[in-house]
Amino acid sequence: MDYTSSGTDSEDEASRPGDAALKRLVFIELPNALTRDIGSFAPDPSIPLPVEIGVESERFDPRRLTAEAVVAGMLRLLAWNPAHEHADYYRGFVKAVKPDILVELSQAGIAKAQARDWEIAEEIFRALAGLFPAAPEPLLDLAILSEDRAAAYTESDREALAEEMDERAFDAYKRLLAMEPPFAPAFFNAAFFFMRRRNFERAASLFETYIKIGDDEEKKARAREIAQKLGEHGYLDNLFKEAYDFIRLGEERKGLEKAAEFLERHPEVWNGWFLVGWANRRLGLWEEGKAAFEKAVALGAEGIDALNELSICLVELGQIHEARKALEKALRVEPENIKIISNLGAIALKQGRRDEAAGFFRTALEIDPGDPAAKNWLAQLESESD
Repeated sequence: MDYTSSGTDSEDEASRPGDAALKRLVFIELPNALTRDIGSFAPDPSIPLPVEIGVESERFDPRRLTAEAVVAGMLRLLAWNPAHEHADYYRGFVKAVKPDILVELSQAGIAKAQARDWEIAEEIFRALAGLFPAAPEPLLDLAILSEDRAAAYTESDREALAEEMDERAFDAYKRLLAMEPPFAPAFFNAAFFFMRRRNFERAASLFETYIKIGDDEEKKARAREIAQKLGEHGYLDNLFKEAYDFIRLGEERKGLEKAAEFLERHPEVWNGWFLVGWANRRLGLWEEGKAAFEKAVALGAEGIDALNELSICLVELGQIHEARKALEKALRVEPENIKIISNLGAIALKQGRRDEAAGFFRTALEIDPGDPAAKNWLAQLESESD
């Protein structure tokens, strides 16, 4: 019986974003008689206008041409090809037709992101970033969206997609951190991004910069607190990063050695015990993994990964009831974590509770209809009951 771990198993990469969207654009030219000034903006009839069609093979119907259709086409072009030769002209056109578009589309993008309409939200934020290349806000929204998607894909064990989203977030933060003048919120958010990537030295540096340039006193206080803890708890020790990298790359024995050295210096840091547990779990050393994860939890492990990993070791040791208790505790921390919900379904199956297991998998699919693990489990249950 399969079980979803916190590991980094790969899957097929997603297709390059924007290719299909750009193929649904056609370019038309308007006669001089049909052009007129839009406020202070003077249309240039020699520049073709991008207009969206329904499908790539569809012929454009001139009767459907409206100002909204032209704006939609320009926004799509700016989203996926902001370096187009006529990009500046299209920016001027859209701003003239829709002077309040930054606020309107930002609100729409955030609403779509909250509803998990991720593809639409991404295109909106990309369009705004292409329309206002000097404005940092759309780029920050895009970075946060990519992080949220990475977290969701990690929960459902789609690690290739999660890594792709992390790369998109990294690219957005790289552009944000290079902006002049510096955009303080980008430094604060990027610090948490690098913490999640276990690059604690970079995170500490970004927090220090935010403390210097930020104007939100509450966030500055939080940045000071986290930066101080990173130093006190040994997260800036290179041994931690070396241990993490060895384990992630499949060299668990070397990772264990580095983790042991780290714990000699910092025996009360839960992350060090997590690394020991993670390496042992990947090596199939279930007792050692269980002991290390229990130590991490006792030391206040944050999030749900230690509890999830602990449950995996407990299942392998035949301690199903204890594994379920660990997952239920994790679910109280993150009630909508798909990985935990699906793993509870797997536990219920092991306990012979088929209806309860199906309920867990359906719940996971309500949160993310595309979750492959829950789909497969549910399909298997339904086929067995036919």
